[in-house]
Amino acid sequence: MALLDKVKVACRVTSNVYDDELSDLIAAACADIGITDVKSELLMHPASSPLIQRAVITYCKMNFGYLEVEQYDKFKASYDEQKSQILMNSAYTDWEG
Repeated sequence: MALLDKVKVACRVTSNVYDDELSDLIAAACADIGITDVKSELLMHPASSPLIQRAVITYCKMNFGYLEVEQYDKFKASYDEQKSQILMNSAYTDWEG
């Protein structure tokens, strides 16, 4: 299943009406993760990494539609934690040693 399809399921979207918006959110999530030292090849194929895939899905859920402040804060905290876990894993970064 393509990452866009997984994001649509997570966001409870059943039509193609929001495909452009969701694709933009996927790209934004990858760009946000890419600001860090995550290996660029992992971001080129985020669906190949379960941790990055989950962070992208969480980012999309956080930014798609209308959320109450509490819901946004919950997703934001989750996304930040997922991103931190990715950055602490040497298999995902370009850090030496």
